[in-house]
Amino acid sequence: MVATKPPPDRPIEGSAVADVVLVTGVSRYLGGRFASALSKDSGIERIIGIDVVPPPHSIGRAEFVRADIRNPMIGRIITQAKVDTVVHMNVLATPTAAGGRVSQKEINVIGTMQLLAACQKATSVKRLVVKSTAAVYGSSPRDPAMFTEDTGPKTMPTSGFGKDSVEVEGYVRGFSRRRPDAEITLLRFANVIGPGIKTAMTDYFSLPVLPVPMGFDARLQFVHEDDATAAMLLAVRGPSVQIVNIAGDGIITVSQAAAMVGRPIVPVPFGTAYLGSLVRRAGLADFSTDQLSFLSYGRGLDTTRMREVMKFTPRHTTREAFLDFADHVPPVIPGADAAASLIGRAAGSALQTASGLAGVLGRMRQVAS
Repeated sequence: MVATKPPPDRPIEGSAVADVVLVTGVSRYLGGRFASALSKDSGIERIIGIDVVPPPHSIGRAEFVRADIRNPMIGRIITQAKVDTVVHMNVLATPTAAGGRVSQKEINVIGTMQLLAACQKATSVKRLVVKSTAAVYGSSPRDPAMFTEDTGPKTMPTSGFGKDSVEVEGYVRGFSRRRPDAEITLLRFANVIGPGIKTAMTDYFSLPVLPVPMGFDARLQFVHEDDATAAMLLAVRGPSVQIVNIAGDGIITVSQAAAMVGRPIVPVPFGTAYLGSLVRRAGLADFSTDQLSFLSYGRGLDTTRMREVMKFTPRHTTREAFLDFADHVPPVIPGADAAASLIGRAAGSALQTASGLAGVLGRMRQVAS
């Protein structure tokens, strides 16, 4: 079965009854924001927040339980608390957040497998909400203009967050088959952006100089962090919609985004893998090969199902979401334009460009900090 196909069709139900909600990943930014926002819903009796470290931010009235979803203990927590709704937000996008790529994959894949096994055994669980990503569609020159929820990827993600998310969705489909009585909503978010969230994309667009693949100007879609939280809230209380794309209206290009954050662009005449190595050598951004393919080819999401079935309309367009992020980005470092011009003139030699760009970006980072 194609990795992006929805679970078997089931009738769309009405508003869910969520009395006891378990949320994973509450120590991360979006997980914490969601738990705090969910706390305002007086109709929910109890909220349990799960993570391996205590949250550095408020999670509202959610009860924090220090637990690892890779451990079978998660099953006892779900059973003893009689959890009826599980919200899985603990699929990590960057290896640095997990302590390395091996830990990231274990948390994302093994953790999800253990969590869903526990949900399968717990008869109290009636709804599963999973935060997924549009990265499951991949990015390639053969992509359609807009991906619908039942469009398969032309090139499967080969590494990092995207590959893990494909496996996570596979486990969700398996859970759907084994527990046909449980409602499922799986949200495929475009890149989440805003003034508070930190991701590979926000790191990239915060660089003093933006290296981009020469000859490309990728189409980008974003969803504001406020809208991402609102969509998750609706997924808990609204209709069960299986798989749904979540993104703000419209698109912007990489060059337009660079102009909004006031960063000069340096066209780099090398493949995406080389560009990723260059950026990582400067110690400035945590990019996988698939994320760099996204910078080359971009991606567009069809959000008809979001509006017509889920009945959700984001408050921010893609441009508005990015502008809110741009308004909070530190000003460009003096001399960035001159450095970009210098590096661009050196582009005739691959080795010179790599050393020059990585070195200049590294020194600019020191100045900025």
